[in-house]
Formats: sequence, C-alpha cells, structure tokens
Amino acid sequence: MIQIDWNKVRARAVAAAFAVTASVALAPLSPAMAQNRTLPDFTDLVEQVGPSVVNIRTLEKVVQRGGPDAGSQDEMIEFFRRFGLPIPNVPRQAPQPRRQQQPEEEQPRGMGSGFVLTSDGLIMTNAHVIEGADEVLVTLTDKREFKAKIIGADKRSDVAVVKIDATGLPAVKVGDVSRLKVGEWVMAIGSPFGLDNSVTAGIVSAKQRETGDYLPFIQTDVAINPGNSGGPLINMRGEVVGINSQIYSRSGGSMGISFAIPMDEAVRVSEQLRATGRVSRGRIGVQIDQVTKEVAESIGLGKAQGALVRAVEAGSPAEKAGVEAGDIITRFEGKVVEKSIDLSRMVGSTKPGTRSALTVFRRGVSKDLMVTIAELESDKTAKKPVEKEEKAKPSNAGQALGLVISELPDALKKELKIKGGVKVDAATDAAARAGLREGDVIIQIANVEVTNVREFEAAVGKLDKNKAVNLLFRRGDWAQYALIRPSR
Repeated sequence: MIQIDWNKVRARAVAAAFAVTASVALAPLSPAMAQNRTLPDFTDLVEQVGPSVVNIRTLEKVVQRGGPDAGSQDEMIEFFRRFGLPIPNVPRQAPQPRRQQQPEEEQPRGMGSGFVLTSDGLIMTNAHVIEGADEVLVTLTDKREFKAKIIGADKRSDVAVVKIDATGLPAVKVGDVSRLKVGEWVMAIGSPFGLDNSVTAGIVSAKQRETGDYLPFIQTDVAINPGNSGGPLINMRGEVVGINSQIYSRSGGSMGISFAIPMDEAVRVSEQLRATGRVSRGRIGVQIDQVTKEVAESIGLGKAQGALVRAVEAGSPAEKAGVEAGDIITRFEGKVVEKSIDLSRMVGSTKPGTRSALTVFRRGVSKDLMVTIAELESDKTAKKPVEKEEKAKPSNAGQALGLVISELPDALKKELKIKGGVKVDAATDAAARAGLREGDVIIQIANVEVTNVREFEAAVGKLDKNKAVNLLFRRGDWAQYALIRPSR
C-alpha cells in the first residue's frame, strides 16, 4: 500500500503556484502599459518655464485720514452710548479749523501673476489683475523688481499687456491650442495667496467651455487660487496654451474647476493692445437669443442652431442690410452659427469696415445678405417696451388659439418701425400658456407674414387645428417666437 504524504503534496502545489505568480509579476511591462502606469514628471518643465513667470503687485493712491484726534470725542461718546455705559462729563472741544488736503499714499491693491511674452520686457496677465491700479510692480524669479507701464487692457477678454524696462528676459513659447486634448496633462505656475512660483498640475477637463463670457475657456482641474490669475497654463511640451483666469468656487479657494483663456485668442488681443492700446471689435446692431428645439422644428429650420434676432437697432448695419426681427442668422461668412454666442464672437473678431455675408432663415426660406461691420463702442441698453395706445375694434379670428386681436394703430407701427401686424388684446388658454399677453404684436403666424387682421384671419383659416402653430411676435423692441399647442 502506497502511503501518500498529503502535506508534501500541498506544499509542492503552493510552491508551484507562487513560482507562476512571481514570474508573471516580474515580467516586463509592454511600452504601452508602462506609459499608462507612469505619472508625468514636471521637473524639466518647471526649470524651463519657471523663470518666465512673474509676480505682479498693484498699488493705488489713497488720501491719508486725519490725525488720531479727528472725531475722537464723538466716537468715544458713541461708544459709551451703544454699550449702555454712563457718559462721562467731558467738556466739548471747540470746533477744529478745516484741515488742509492730506497727501496721498500708495497702498497695496491686489496681487496676481503674469509671464514674459517677449525678451524685451512685454508681460502678459489678466485685465482684472491690474484694473484700477495706479502703479504696477513686476517681480522676476531672480527677485529683481520693476515698475511696469500698462500697454493696454481689454476687460471683455480679460487680457492685459504691461511693459518693464528690461532685456534678455526668458520669453515663453506659445503653444497651438488646437492640438490640446481633453485628458491631457497641464501645469500652472503662479503666486496663489502671494506664494511665489507655486506649481500645480492636473488635466484638461474640457475645451470650448461656455461660461457666458466673450471667449470660450479651457477648463482644467489644476489647483488655481487667488493670486494665480494671469499666470500661464503649460502643456507637456513646455508651451503656454492658456492664461489662468477664473475658478468655480463656493469657498473662494480651489474646488477642482478652473478656467484659462485660450492662448490663440489672447495673442490676437495682445497684438491689438501692443499696436493701438485698445481692442477694436465688430458689431452689426442686433439683439440675439438662442433658438430652441421646439421653435426650430415648428418653423421648418429642423436643427436648433443659429441666432434668433430679437431686435434690430435703428440705423445699424443689420437694418441697412435688411435683417429683420424674427430672422434666424444661420451663417456668417460661410461659417455655421451653432449657438447665438458664436455669432457674437464671429462678428466681434471681424475688422470694422469689412463687408461680410450673412445667411438668415426667414419664413421658411434661407436668404443671403451683405452687411458692413461697424465698430463696437459700448453695450447698448434695450429700450423699454412700448406702452399701449389708442383703442381698436377687436376681432374674434384667433379665439380658437386663445387670442383676441385687433388692428395695429398707425402710431404704434411707426413707433415699432414695422409695416404691420395685429395687436393682442387678450391671451387666454393655449395662447397664455405659450407666453403671449395683452399688448404683444403678432407679425407672423405659421411662417406667414401678417400685416393686418384680414391676413391674420386668412392664415388662421388654413391651420391644422390638431397641430401646434408658431407665431413670431413683438413685445416692445423685442421679437420672439411662441409655440401655441392645441388643447387636449
């Protein structure tokens, strides 16, 4: 009988398994696996770009307050009164003669970062870093400090350029933003909370991030805090691809969401600032809004894209080109306008005086127009809606839609600068749910222009009562679409 030593069998099995595991663990990784498991080393980048990053301090001039005795007696009495203490019997001092104007003194205003754009002393930073400053001080990494001259600042893009009297400075390399990819490693250098040359790193979280500002941003999870503003965002090739500008925060500190101005946009702005000290932008004189999916489908546009023209400024390039309220601008210079903000940026980056092609979608048909770009001077303020006017005999033509309408008085046509339409005297049921209200002026129904009650009645008579109908109406100077759905 053969005796089996089960303990030895188990021992050999364990040893064999360990040998297999060890051989797998010690096997060399493939290049792809090694790359995936290796974190980036930023030391070379810091040595390369660090000397180009500067600290920026700003000062403002303030008038010195009066001496310590100024108002001291009244302040003492107020202190005793507020805390319920007996007021000491102190004789009132005689009124002091009016003091002479006190001298001004410079006090710290703010702090930020920047980077060397050219070796002869041009520094790029954020406009908000130097805003309101009477003096700008730039400190290099070698601790040299210079008074800087402000070449120009543009609040819309938040880009500024200053100049120091120095040569032979280490200028940054500007990177190609179009090559930047989401998920790519990036690094920031700046002075958060005054801590000079602090380095943080992360990845690109998103490109073309809309925040409602004039430019689309690069979003990253790089730690950015107050003081980092104006510093560079650097890719793994040591190139500057953005200017750190904003953070999303509920606490005032970093929460892993930061925004940088794309360097291609910043360079375009800086070139104008260096040439003229200001940025010239184009305008055509329209107030625009987004196109919703429902409106796009109801008017036959299909895809929700373009910019809805809500108002056209009197005497503007758009009015001269034939743009009307209610038009949807779908292309500018042959480029598709995906969102309303795209049009603002396209027009804004066009040189004033340029003749540009516009494509508008109007009453179911695309139409090409030519507009001469004017220069943007200041933001226009929308006028208040037009108040109501003389009475007109109401019509019952729109009752099926929840509307009571009447003829549009000539005075209101002249005031609104339109050739016709019908006035809403009452809006109930489906019309009210669609957002219409008394005083609105309907100028189009189901892609058909209406200039009077008769045309409105004819258009309503052709409607399919079981389908939603789009209306273009004016409310004061503003035009917008409404979608009236039949009652179920």
